[in-house]
Amino acid sequence: MTCAVHAAAGRIFLQLWHVGRISHQSFQPNGQLPVAPSAIRPRGQAYTANGFEDNPTPRALETAEIPGIIEAYRRGARNALDAGFDGVEVHSANGYLLDQFLRDRTNKRTDRYGESIENRSRLLLEVMDAVITVGGADRTGVRISPQVTAGDISDADPQTLFNHVAKSLSAKGLAYLPCDRGRHHGQAGSALRLRADQRAFGGLYMANHAYDKVRSNAAIAESRADLIAFGKPFIANPDLVTRFLLDAPLVQLNQETLYGAAERGYTDYPLLSTVAPTTPVPCWG
Repeated sequence: MTCAVHAAAGRIFLQLWHVGRISHQSFQPNGQLPVAPSAIRPRGQAYTANGFEDNPTPRALETAEIPGIIEAYRRGARNALDAGFDGVEVHSANGYLLDQFLRDRTNKRTDRYGESIENRSRLLLEVMDAVITVGGADRTGVRISPQVTAGDISDADPQTLFNHVAKSLSAKGLAYLPCDRGRHHGQAGSALRLRADQRAFGGLYMANHAYDKVRSNAAIAESRADLIAFGKPFIANPDLVTRFLLDAPLVQLNQETLYGAAERGYTDYPLLSTVAPTTPVPCWG
């Protein structure tokens, strides 16, 4: 289980991941194969100690192993809250394990976690129920990416699938639903009607991907989203909020430094040091 940290509505949430087949045996205990819904190798490569290497064919999870996966999410949520985080966000997007269970290209199972949309959604919903028992629905979010094909993932009927997912999640009273709206890792997704997912969910809807200040404000004003998430702009602009406030120019992300183990490209981006004289600076009394 891996994690990321981000802020949501003024609170700090820890994001819980299980990458599933998007991994490499060099990361696994005793060099074991990564696990997945089905033993289908993803195209693409994993970044290892030796650089980029081809993804291996994963091992299909046994039905009896799935309760352990659910427990790992529950335990991760407990650890996060015990560490002082305000809540957790379950990562069910971008081609990782829960997304792999949702999609019929990666899920060829014939047990209660495969075949029908209801069965393919089962693991995600059981994970959400387990996580909610730890801190409550109001401290829990879940991320989806209906249009993203990262991780060599797709579905024959993504509109019906994600409408069902959003409607099923709506009954749980979650804090918010982040949705990646488009391209990821240079791959284009299908043109889904994301507003249908938004309406089906009914709660706070967080849009993500390729937004700037103008597009973000427009999306919120037009009720296409309640919140906007920023990822890559925050990497290159650790003072992104200040730059938005002052309409200051943004530093462009260096894509070549997104993978690595040192400070270059992560902690060495410059902070805003000067502002043009014509920029209005707010004053608080």
